[in-house]
Amino acid sequence: MEIKDMFAKPIDRDLQGVIKVGDIENENIRQELEEYVVTKELQKHFADFFAAYKKGINGTTPKMGVWISGFFGSGKSHLLKIFSYLLDNTKVGGKRAIDYFIDDHKIEDPMVLADMKLAAETPTDVVLFNIDSKSDSNGKKDKDAIVNVFLKVFNEMQGFCGTIPYVADLERNLTEKGRYDEFKQKFAAASGEAWEDARHEFDFVQDDIVDVLVDMGVMSEESARNWCEKAIQPYRISIEEFAGRVKKYIDEKGHNHHVVFLVDEVGQYIGDDRNLMLNLQTVTEDLGSACNGKVWVIVTSQQDIDSIVKVKGNDLSKIQGRFDTRLSLSSANVDAVIKKRILEKNDTAAQTLRLLYGQEETTIKNKIVFTDSVERKLYTEKDDFAAVYPFIPYQFNLLGSVLTAIRTHGASGKHLSEGERSMLAMFKESAVAYMHEQQGTIIPFYAFYTPMENFLDHSHRSVIIKAYENDYINPDHKTGDVFAINVLKTLFLIKYVQDMTPNIDNITTLMMDNLEEDRITLKGNVEEALKVLIRQMLVQKNGESYVFLTNEEQEINREIESEDVDNANVIHKISEMVFEDIFTDKKYRYPKFNGRYTFSFNQTVDEYPYKVTKGNDIGIHILTPASDITDDAMLASLSIAQPDVLIALPNDRAFMDEIQTYLKIEKFLRRNTTASMVQYESIKEGKRLEMRERYDNARLFLMENLKNATIYINGSPADIKAKDVNVRIQDALHHLVDKVYNKLYYIDTPFDESSIRKLFDQNGQTALNLGQTRQANQLALDDVRAYIQMNSQAHLKTSLKSVKDRFMKAPYGFVEDDVEYLVAQLFRQGDIAFTVNGAPVSLMNKTKDEIISYITKKQFVEKLMMEQKIRISSKDKNTCKDIMRALLQITPATDDEDELMQHTRNGFQKLLSQLEKVQVYYENNDAYPGKDVIRQGIQLLQDILATRSTKEFYKGIVDAKDDLLDFAEDYEPIQGFFQGEQKQIFDNALNSMKIYDDSKNYIVNRELEDTVKEIKQILYKKEPYQDIPRLPELLNTFGTLYSAVLDEQEKPVRDSIYSSRQRVMDVLREKSYQEEKKDSYTYQFDDLLRRVERCNNVSTLRSFAYQADALKIRLLDEMTEKDNKLVQEQAERDRKNAPGQSGTKENTPKVTPLIRKTKNVTIKAMTGTASWRLESPQDVDAYVEALRKKLLSELDKDTIVNVEF
Repeated sequence: MEIKDMFAKPIDRDLQGVIKVGDIENENIRQELEEYVVTKELQKHFADFFAAYKKGINGTTPKMGVWISGFFGSGKSHLLKIFSYLLDNTKVGGKRAIDYFIDDHKIEDPMVLADMKLAAETPTDVVLFNIDSKSDSNGKKDKDAIVNVFLKVFNEMQGFCGTIPYVADLERNLTEKGRYDEFKQKFAAASGEAWEDARHEFDFVQDDIVDVLVDMGVMSEESARNWCEKAIQPYRISIEEFAGRVKKYIDEKGHNHHVVFLVDEVGQYIGDDRNLMLNLQTVTEDLGSACNGKVWVIVTSQQDIDSIVKVKGNDLSKIQGRFDTRLSLSSANVDAVIKKRILEKNDTAAQTLRLLYGQEETTIKNKIVFTDSVERKLYTEKDDFAAVYPFIPYQFNLLGSVLTAIRTHGASGKHLSEGERSMLAMFKESAVAYMHEQQGTIIPFYAFYTPMENFLDHSHRSVIIKAYENDYINPDHKTGDVFAINVLKTLFLIKYVQDMTPNIDNITTLMMDNLEEDRITLKGNVEEALKVLIRQMLVQKNGESYVFLTNEEQEINREIESEDVDNANVIHKISEMVFEDIFTDKKYRYPKFNGRYTFSFNQTVDEYPYKVTKGNDIGIHILTPASDITDDAMLASLSIAQPDVLIALPNDRAFMDEIQTYLKIEKFLRRNTTASMVQYESIKEGKRLEMRERYDNARLFLMENLKNATIYINGSPADIKAKDVNVRIQDALHHLVDKVYNKLYYIDTPFDESSIRKLFDQNGQTALNLGQTRQANQLALDDVRAYIQMNSQAHLKTSLKSVKDRFMKAPYGFVEDDVEYLVAQLFRQGDIAFTVNGAPVSLMNKTKDEIISYITKKQFVEKLMMEQKIRISSKDKNTCKDIMRALLQITPATDDEDELMQHTRNGFQKLLSQLEKVQVYYENNDAYPGKDVIRQGIQLLQDILATRSTKEFYKGIVDAKDDLLDFAEDYEPIQGFFQGEQKQIFDNALNSMKIYDDSKNYIVNRELEDTVKEIKQILYKKEPYQDIPRLPELLNTFGTLYSAVLDEQEKPVRDSIYSSRQRVMDVLREKSYQEEKKDSYTYQFDDLLRRVERCNNVSTLRSFAYQADALKIRLLDEMTEKDNKLVQEQAERDRKNAPGQSGTKENTPKVTPLIRKTKNVTIKAMTGTASWRLESPQDVDAYVEALRKKLLSELDKDTIVNVEF
């Protein structure tokens, strides 16, 4: 049976496949109404719409907007047109539109049918239009574009001019005056053309218009001319004004008159223009407010109202409120229509097909399969098979997706995007193409290419056309069925369909054209065809997918292929993919002690390190198919030479090819070049998506390679069973760590800082449980101790940093907590000694917190130095105790060398402080005894305290033993001297001897001199301590004798002072200023007397006589100077008061008074000596002659010499 014989109606009959808004031929309308299928989905939509519409008939409603949505080809425009027929109550074929629904029982619910009848009987003007075709070429740029289109079609509906709104206004005005017909008649008579034909050429008929308007008396010629000028200017009307015009129109019509605007493809027209959407909303809103449900707006769109534009919040709520009735058409609706109108079978064919499916059900299910996760509808049972045959159920949804995708991606021409190719037409035409094929034939998916070919743009059709001309693809130069080109058509159709993966299996299913066809053979043919298409660069392989290439994509692919990508860049990308995407761990966590140990590892691919240099003990080294290291021997050798997990990938370069293509695309896109290609930017965006796909493919292929890779560790292939990549690498690292860190097991007990603190909280060595046969981490302790001992034997100190560097690396791999605890434990056991900044550290000079900080804080890791601790002998410790007992009268009870050293240091430091205080006495008085002993003692203590290590300290003690004991013996009396009364007695003696020494030249007293001699003998002794008790008695004797001498010397000194005072006061008594000077002069002499009374020094006492003599001369000179000054002042007064020669004071000459100078001298000053020695008359003559000459030298002109005896 041929396919054409299976259908209930002739498959090749003339069928209006696409319901195109604007078609009004009666025969087409009749066929539409007859064959219109009201599916279950449409039953509900009809009910919803007419129930809503009824509200405006029976009353008022502001909700008069209807939004019909559905994918491309789903029948939106058809439904819109059916609504127009029903609302307009169109009559065709002798029947009303509603009668076709009644007679064929298309509507099941009588209530819905009653609503439809009500609507049909309500007088209505139906305005059905495609908004894009009615809009001006640049109308969308105008924010008022929607209302302008509505005005245009409203004018046209009334018979007015649609293109020139001003002309329409004129026509409306003339109509209202009842003169429009008159105008048309006069215009036809004047111009020879019908007005309706000529008005669109307004510029050429302006004169006729003016003549007619003037002739009719409507306007003056000037007004008519002005109106014509205005008519060609841009026209503006507000939405409110437009709504008012419509309201006025329906009011004038009366009788519940309705106007319905049915607008096709609003969604396509608006696109993503928010302003246009809001303009539509406002138009609908104002019409609703003004007309209260008598005017309706019904629109179609591929998108739901919620997703058409990016409007939010209040705006979106308003739009949704205006289009309250929403009808969404699904693919099920299309399926049902196509099955009913085209694919309905006659009884014989239906029975035959049911039987065929029963026989071939399993075969059919095995042959028609898809590998997507997306559900594809297939035959469900025999009736479904009979209803859909020769098509396959998946083709309904897939073809809808193809049409939508092609339109969205600009692969279609204007007609296709406007809906001139419907699903109905494409299924019908495809069926016609196969109508003569025999039973068993199924229509392959590429068959849908032919019905849409003429509506595709040239850039896509030309690829197929050129393929026919390509000798490699079409060697026989066929014009029709060429297998490789059919594959190419298939790939084009699904190119932009996101949920259809174009892999081999899916392409094979889409190419299936007969139920008897062998799928394996077909798949092989598809693979061969794809290879040819790829070589001819019409198809691109992307992982497991195959992509149709447009001419522009082919050109760009050639550019991409020419890009140069260095192998190092490929390797770097592989490294990045492995170590940043697949195996992202930066450290391996060894499972021992709950992952206490983590190991950083080097990352290498084909000898190229990734990010970090090879500074770690272990690594992961991946060898790709590009590596020169391939045979087992070389791999084994390399894995021994380098402590790495060596992963040798299988010899499959697919992932490298994908990465290379990825990098080429990336390089091409980075060049940021521009091109004249129409689709250049969209192709670039596609290449960005392809980059991600290439990356995903490479990752997938690389993952497979890693699963099947051979892993070498330490010269041998590792036996790793796991297939999961991360688990495989983790297992391999575990084996490697066991090999490389082969002494990690030395740590058998984990410790941390809190454990160190507990270690120091315990008392001495008892805390370390040395009695146990084996300590925790004994092997680790032994190795750390041995390392420090080795350095100490080489006279080197070991820093904590060097210990960490050694034991945190292979073969140990300890963590910092391990090393710090081991060091702390060795320190507490006394096996090692610490120094920080050269200073010894122990529990005697540092707190436990300080020592723990030295061990655990980062800032001390290089400052904390360690060395083997030398044990101190009992003899040396006893020597230290003996010295402590002798020097400090202390006997320490401890035998611990550190504690004993600390006690001794503390004692020595305290004693040193005492000695330094004593030394201050010597700095103030050098006469104190024991100075050298104290100086030597200070030096001894300082030398010992300056030692840094325990060993040096005890050596210093032993070496200085005798000196220290001698010092202890010598220091005892010195300590008694300064701490008792001896120092005070000694100070009194020193003071008395100082007084005596100052006056001894004036003292003649044998007894006193003998006493002084005895005192000084004691003071000058090196160790006077035994004789100091004699000093008090001697000092008492000295005091008595010295006081007698002092009293004897005091009387002549007082007499001399009295004499000098008397002389001064006698002279003063004769002066006019006696009262002025008397007290001052008296006080000065009394002060000398007071000082005499307090004086205990003979020498000083005798000096007061000379001071009295000098004071006398000074005061006499002062009075002489005062006298001279008074004489001068008197003379000046006399001069001023004496009359001059002219009788005026101004002419009185100045007279200088004669003043004789008085010179006061002492006789001692004149003789130059304190005494004369006379042995002969000649001596008397000599002394007298010398005095005479001295006096004469003092006796100048006008000078009075006053000699004081």
